[in-house]
Amino acid sequence: MSDSDTVKLLRECNSGIQMAVFSIDEILEKVTDKNLYEILKKSKEKHEKLGDETHAILAECGDETKEPNMLAKGMSWMKTNAKVMMDDSDATIADLIVDGCNMGIKTLCRYENQYAAADDAAMKLTDDLIRLEEKLRQDLREYWVFKVVEGLVS
Repeated sequence: MSDSDTVKLLRECNSGIQMAVFSIDEILEKVTDKNLYEILKKSKEKHEKLGDETHAILAECGDETKEPNMLAKGMSWMKTNAKVMMDDSDATIADLIVDGCNMGIKTLCRYENQYAAADDAAMKLTDDLIRLEEKLRQDLREYWVFKVVEGLVS
């Protein structure tokens, strides 16, 4: 086991969680559909809970949380606001969040490989976060398919 890999992996997870919460917060007030709002709100709450767990484990390791990369955060903000300015529909919002989920999953898988010597608890937390991102992505797909089937969108 490498304590260094454990801490590095947990820092990256925490940074990703903060980015997810930031992104959902940024978009939540623009959502008009109550079902989509609830999907995002529940996911945000789960991300926050996982973030608390991550922070606690990092504190036990004598380390602190890592803030998301400011450039990545700024780019996310610009992309979100530009897309929503052009089309503020719930479809655009769902699409932006799905893009974020895909990016998060890809990044977390890369970090799991990069920090392969991390302890089991850190790997489990990372897997939990990946599953949370996959669930949000799936929930958004199901939400959208329902809207299409019901004829509420084209």
